[in-house]
Amino acid sequence: MRFLILFAVSVFFTNIVKAQTAILYNYEGTFDDATFSVEGAILGKGLVIDHISHTGDMLSRTANDVGSDIEIFKSADIFLFCSAAISRKVMEANPLNIAHCPYNIFVFENDNGVHIGHRSYPEGPMQIVHELLTDIISEALDF
Repeated sequence: MRFLILFAVSVFFTNIVKAQTAILYNYEGTFDDATFSVEGAILGKGLVIDHISHTGDMLSRTANDVGSDIEIFKSADIFLFCSAAISRKVMEANPLNIAHCPYNIFVFENDNGVHIGHRSYPEGPMQIVHELLTDIISEALDF
């Protein structure tokens, strides 16, 4: 029985990951300006940034280690944060919404310019998170 429950939960989480896509916005400015704007917009909402993942640096640093010479990003950071009020709301609706926490907004620069984005979320209670992230990014774009 325990195996069946674990299997069902793993299938559920696998489907979440497979279903996710990114929502992307073009940023008119530098990567540093974009990260500054995103950080300011997150903090401006009274939210605490738990971690900034310097994904672009990690990919550059480890490229040779994995046998690659491809530059994926010129720069890329991911801001991880949560909203206690929104998290409680979405997890009261469905405890498995914990899979979406913490929320994140990514900023990257590639040959096509600087971009800000976030993952998409399933219909239902998680749309409140989508609205929060969209609002933060809109504010960052206007910064």
